[in-house]
Amino acid sequence: MKRALRTLAVAALAGTGLLTAMPSTGVAAPAVRKARAARPGTAVDPVVQWNRILLDIQATPGDQPATVHPTYELAIMHAAIYDAVVAIDHSATPYVTSVHGPRSASLAAAADAAAHDTLVALYPRLRTQIDQDYAGLIAQVAAGSRKSQGVRVGRRVAARILARRANDGSGAAPVPLQPGTKPGDYQLTPPAFAQPVFTHWPLVRPFTLWRADQFRPPPPPALASAKYAAAINEVKALGMAQGSTRTPDQTQIGQFWNPPIWATWNRIAQTAALGHDGSLSQNARTFAALDLTFADSVIAFYDGKYAYRLWRPVTAIRSADTDGNPDTVADPNWTPLSTTAPDPSYPGAHGTISAAGADVLASIYGNDFPFTVTSTALPGVERSFVSFSEAAEEASVSRIYNGNHSRIDQVAGENLGHDVAGFVLHHDLVPRGGVAH
Repeated sequence: MKRALRTLAVAALAGTGLLTAMPSTGVAAPAVRKARAARPGTAVDPVVQWNRILLDIQATPGDQPATVHPTYELAIMHAAIYDAVVAIDHSATPYVTSVHGPRSASLAAAADAAAHDTLVALYPRLRTQIDQDYAGLIAQVAAGSRKSQGVRVGRRVAARILARRANDGSGAAPVPLQPGTKPGDYQLTPPAFAQPVFTHWPLVRPFTLWRADQFRPPPPPALASAKYAAAINEVKALGMAQGSTRTPDQTQIGQFWNPPIWATWNRIAQTAALGHDGSLSQNARTFAALDLTFADSVIAFYDGKYAYRLWRPVTAIRSADTDGNPDTVADPNWTPLSTTAPDPSYPGAHGTISAAGADVLASIYGNDFPFTVTSTALPGVERSFVSFSEAAEEASVSRIYNGNHSRIDQVAGENLGHDVAGFVLHHDLVPRGGVAH
């Protein structure tokens, strides 16, 4: 495993001579179901196409299993695509499989078959639609022995990746969680007071990490501490739905980043991959590195969330008269700008994913890359950035502006994201120092 990690993307973009000047390009919001990404005649790389298809599936109500985190399927599909490509071009060590294909086989056909077979296994109810997507993409590959060879390689790799992940805990039922009653304990949050989600996810076997708690953050500061009071008072002032101290731009930021953060970063990666005109092999490595990192980041932050079970700001602020801190004052009517997510507060998911995503993409393309992002939460609004780190910082602080997290949560999440990405980078899953120009 370690050898595979060391070589998964060490050659991802090294020595490719890619462009250094990046145009500012939009990151499309998820397409509606009638306008699938796979269209015969399009010239977009199949790796990017399958990424779009899967994000579209996950954004469609009812298509994503409620107890399986979306980063799980992204990791499996992109690991399979990567291993299928490597099995043919032999440019690096595969992530997990030992399939060897002829160099004459079509890389595109292998990627298409690997993506198709993993997705129909992961989303069996959607087989008809996935088959149609596959037909549209595979039709772009010239008929002949190269195509059939590629399909065989992709299918063999997909079968082995799926077998590797069998019984990994992702199919388990959520673990019952009884909310606490002491100050600081996680409690169900208004308005729905829904049960917490993904309580079983810390038990899922990681893809690259040694274990879920490998980089578990230290305990949050004591409720009576000055650091805790400062963090709660900040989100109390900035994150309130009405009467907050936010600027109009901060209000927009708080709402803009509400959609699933891993999906947004995958669309940012699409923009970067297309902006650099990467080859199929390069893009296969990029998305495998990104989504394996995300999958393990999610396992890691749920480990932290359910280890510490810290209450959310809405609970902390409404119950501040119980926290033993003289610098916090209860407001029983305090309501956040955005509805609170149904899981414990510490560490923050946006901070974790955004720090990890920015680190991986910066290691591949260099940090300085201008791009524009759109959001389904605010149609017609665009936000532009000059670097991956700038976007990551805004995505993380957005959870304070929308009242879902305190700075304590977000800093712990950012540190966790850096740690998980750093583990990947130290194993040379992506190259250091940016693209070789």
